[in-house]
Amino acid sequence: MATQEQSSFRMAESRSMRGPWSFLGRRIPGIFALALIAGLMWLGFRTGWRLPKFSVLMGRSTAPADDWCEEHAVPDSICVECKKDCMPRQKEFGWCRNHLVHECPYCHPEVAQLPALPAITSADLERAQRALAMPRTENNSKCRLQQRLIQFASVDTAAQIGLSVAPVGRADVIESIAVFGETGFDTTKVARVSPRSGGKLVRVVRQVGDSVHAGEVLALIDAAEVGKAKAEYLQARAQLDVKSKTLAAVRERAQIVSERAFREAEIGVEEATLRLLAAEQALVNLGLPAPDKQWAALPGAEFAAKMRFLGIPTHIAATLDTNATSNLIAVTSPVDGIIVTNDAAAGANVEIAKAMFVVADLRSMWLTLELPLEDARRIGIGHAVQFQPDAGGNYTGKIMWLSTAVDEKTRTVRARAALANSDGRLRAKAFGSGRIILRDEVQAIVVPQTALHWEGDCHVVFVRDRNYDQPDAKKVFHVRKVVPGATIGKNVEIISGVLPGELIAVDGSGILRSELLKGSLGAG
Repeated sequence: MATQEQSSFRMAESRSMRGPWSFLGRRIPGIFALALIAGLMWLGFRTGWRLPKFSVLMGRSTAPADDWCEEHAVPDSICVECKKDCMPRQKEFGWCRNHLVHECPYCHPEVAQLPALPAITSADLERAQRALAMPRTENNSKCRLQQRLIQFASVDTAAQIGLSVAPVGRADVIESIAVFGETGFDTTKVARVSPRSGGKLVRVVRQVGDSVHAGEVLALIDAAEVGKAKAEYLQARAQLDVKSKTLAAVRERAQIVSERAFREAEIGVEEATLRLLAAEQALVNLGLPAPDKQWAALPGAEFAAKMRFLGIPTHIAATLDTNATSNLIAVTSPVDGIIVTNDAAAGANVEIAKAMFVVADLRSMWLTLELPLEDARRIGIGHAVQFQPDAGGNYTGKIMWLSTAVDEKTRTVRARAALANSDGRLRAKAFGSGRIILRDEVQAIVVPQTALHWEGDCHVVFVRDRNYDQPDAKKVFHVRKVVPGATIGKNVEIISGVLPGELIAVDGSGILRSELLKGSLGAG
């Protein structure tokens, strides 16, 4: 019993000795964190909560403390921003309304930072004009960033921040809009063929997939109306023949025939002629050709034999039964094309209003596109289209129609292009993707994307001064406003603002942008 009491006493004594140290051990990390936060708050209060200056990023120069410009991170004695007479400034030409930039090198080549005065070609001016004719993100004409210069204390200082330069180059540029679309038949070249007269389908001559020419026979129909029209024509012809002979006989006896009899004979011929013309028009209305004028001299029986298979080609008529009726009429294709549907079945009754065949000219197909409003305003009639259906292949065409209304459901604008389909492989109702070519330029001006910056109201690049490599020259970059165009891989087209050969900041140009923004908002 005594041993247990002693053990309990020792345990209680041990806990009482560890208590203060255990408490402090649990509280030390929190105390350290609070101290760190307090220290940061004190430091921020002392520095006014300001970001590190440009000089800290680039490394302070070895210039004496009393010859250092803290705002621009260069020796005060050579600071071109603070001492305007340190470096001669170029003449300012202001805003260019034609090319939407300040200090336009197209209109004033002397602003280009090149060893010699560049020659501006008509091709460059025409290319810029075409590109600026389309909607672009415009620079603010009241912005004055182009007056700024970004200066380094030395070449080594620029190298320390990883700044690199690259010349403005040239490359072929295609500016386009990605689209999705669906193909369909050219409705101006699709014919829905139905008979001119109802009747019974006797023979189907051509099938789906067959290539046909305009006027080629597709089927034969037995139509009572056709037989009736032929009979009427034969009767009218016979009547005219009788009336004509009567008039000839009266003229031979003109001296002994009364004027009334002569006039009645002439009227009879006129009436018979009109009846024959009406009968001929009835044949034409049924899709039959007018009887050949050379048949006029044939005897009545031979003429009737010719009329029996009127409008049916000889090679088809030769295959008909000798007892075949004269009621036959040929259903022909009105266009060149391919039979894409055939609802005809031999022995079936056909009606005038119901299409038996659909013939389509597949050499041209329509592509229907749905364009967002922001893209539709950049599209015009005649723009080239490249289309790749999901099944494969490449097809080209041009925009031929652009809707004047916005679709109420999709809020898109519908456009239509005609695609060349000479091989006939492109099918209707096919989906696919492609692009509308807005511009296809040869040897346009381009720069790396890393060189281009948007400053809230204008696009800028940083152009190295032409004398940068001279030993005594100021290490300066000019702020140049530009108008960007199409993006091609890692490069971006520059429509106006720089010229080929000028050296621009690429990698590390973000540091120059930071300095530019700091100068715009105020030092610190």
